[in-house]
Amino acid sequence: MQCFLCPVKCGADRSVRAGACGVKGISVAKAYLHPFEEPFLSPNKRSGTIFFAGCSLRCVFCQNYEVSRAEKGEVMCEKRLSDLFRSLEEQGAENIDLVTADHVIPYVVEALKIYRPRVPVILNSGGYVTEEALALIDPFIDIYLPDFKFFDPLLAQKFTGRKDYPEVAATAIKFMAKKPSVYQNGQLMRGLAVRHLVLPSHTEDSKRVLDTLKGIIPADASLSLMRQYTPMGDIEGFPELNRRVTDREYERVVNYAISLGFLNIYTQEKSSADPKFIPAWD
Repeated sequence: MQCFLCPVKCGADRSVRAGACGVKGISVAKAYLHPFEEPFLSPNKRSGTIFFAGCSLRCVFCQNYEVSRAEKGEVMCEKRLSDLFRSLEEQGAENIDLVTADHVIPYVVEALKIYRPRVPVILNSGGYVTEEALALIDPFIDIYLPDFKFFDPLLAQKFTGRKDYPEVAATAIKFMAKKPSVYQNGQLMRGLAVRHLVLPSHTEDSKRVLDTLKGIIPADASLSLMRQYTPMGDIEGFPELNRRVTDREYERVVNYAISLGFLNIYTQEKSSADPKFIPAWD
């Protein structure tokens, strides 16, 4: 069967060959209790995180480059994935965090039918996902955690190869925003949290991202402004990306978010821009 799951709509028969995402079925690069998710998601630093190999985006600055390009990962069936859910839960996971699962949603849905975790299930998304795919997995998802990377289509084309990224991400986040937020002792148990990675030299685009989000997400949704950008990936032809974000750049974006009236803003320390926070793909 041809795959038209993601916005690329490559039409690959993924029972035979990999699609534009780089994988056939499920390939997992790492599954463990991740200590570095936002505090409102895992206050005890025990996020049951599963990193899926492959990605329909081609971000040149990807911090998980080996994984997104499907250079790492263990191929597994839906039953094996459901066993991972159960195992992480038994280890004390505060949630099941599905990282970059957009391109394997039908397979993940089958795994969730086999075993439905008792802790919140998070779809940790790059934002490049169709409404049709989201409709498949929505009954099983408690928390949506999408990126909104770019406002400018030309910037998206330059850095990801996907000019339609801003339009697709905005439409996806509108869908995700239908899930009302529920907090329990400061922990998000259900709802929406949007991430935006601040890039060096591109604060004006970050502001336009925030303008867009202000119009499409509810007031109680969380906003995570990430400062963790670290030069890596395939950025040789992009000299503007060959440095970390400055204090002034980051503060400009944070202050603009405050001025727009976002209520739940999560910020990062300067020290977050360090490769030590990137998992070992073992």
